[in-house]
Amino acid sequence: MEFSFSSSSSKSVRMVSRSFLCILPLFCLGFYPNVPIVQAFTGTYGINYGRIADNIPPPESVVKLLRAAKIKNVRIYDVNHSVLNAFSGSGLELVVGLPNEFLKDMSANEDHAMSWVKENVQSFLPGTHIRGIAIGNEVLGGSDQELSQALLGAAKNVYNAINTLHLADLIQIQTAHSQAVFANSYPPSSCVFNDNVIQYMKPLLEFFSQVGSPFFLNAYPFLAYMYNPKDIDLNYALFQPNPGIYDEKTKLHYDNMLDAQIDAAYAALEAAGFGKMEVIISETGWASHGDTTEAVATASNARTYNYNLRKRLAKKKGTPLRPKIVAKAYIFALFNEDSKPGPTSERNFGLFKADGSIAYDIGFRGLQTSSASSSISLTGLDRMESNSSCYPSRKYGKRE
Repeated sequence: MEFSFSSSSSKSVRMVSRSFLCILPLFCLGFYPNVPIVQAFTGTYGINYGRIADNIPPPESVVKLLRAAKIKNVRIYDVNHSVLNAFSGSGLELVVGLPNEFLKDMSANEDHAMSWVKENVQSFLPGTHIRGIAIGNEVLGGSDQELSQALLGAAKNVYNAINTLHLADLIQIQTAHSQAVFANSYPPSSCVFNDNVIQYMKPLLEFFSQVGSPFFLNAYPFLAYMYNPKDIDLNYALFQPNPGIYDEKTKLHYDNMLDAQIDAAYAALEAAGFGKMEVIISETGWASHGDTTEAVATASNARTYNYNLRKRLAKKKGTPLRPKIVAKAYIFALFNEDSKPGPTSERNFGLFKADGSIAYDIGFRGLQTSSASSSISLTGLDRMESNSSCYPSRKYGKRE
């Protein structure tokens, strides 16, 4: 079973949450002829590069690590210039973030949005392959109504800026949602948006559907299981063999929770009138270490989840409800981040340790030799991924 819960400030506390009002000229929404559809995600596998840490490798080393791992799609939570410079010429495809604290200003001032895009996006092109701009993170479903009101206006103003600069065919506008935006998620077919977010969600979806943006969802089976271990089979959360669940309405069977979470989002979108919008997982992962109250946050479970997720994505298949739409996901996260507040799990979502070595073995090589070992053979998986990922020639506090 799966459930949805109200949001709070911590991943572990809020479970599935991670913790418009703008009138624009007539050339805005609805007046863009032949709006290009930007494909900002290559293949099926990406990663979130968070930097709330004082001991992780410099960006230049991170680029080497990502290229060696053949991870092409990367999301960051800001527009740090040292990172953008390091990614220049790498072939890596980057989604940058407009942090939540800038949304109100960007919504109220078109000129500020234009200046921000020029300084932090346009000036790094074409060397740095910026393919997307994430407008805030997990805004709707939170407690800040003014921020919710500003989200659509900020998205429109940033889009207008990239359109004016003739970048709309290169860069996608997006925003990631927590599962706190849903009123229910079990069974998947019953999912709808919460009443307290629908007034903001529907205009946002209307805009994103017109400019060709997918629906980005932060989904954590780890958090769902921790909140309700009695009713959720751990194997179901970890992509391991299990009886699964059966959705009576759709007559569909689910053998893993992430697919069910994705299809719950599709059901909510369809109920809201946006059944054709693609769902992409913007964050998912499993903590490798936790507090005594976080017993499933182990290296073994993290390895099982992320290894099985990597296999699942490499198959390039859809979900039971949308079998023809290939599932895509950004893993959370690249590194363990030692400066994040909150429970111990918050600092242990990385596939890699702070020194660049692997946190556990799912087939990647670190910057240094690690004591982590595995008997799993990934030869076939690596071959599948290399065909699609080759390179050319919760929040608890602020993410950076």
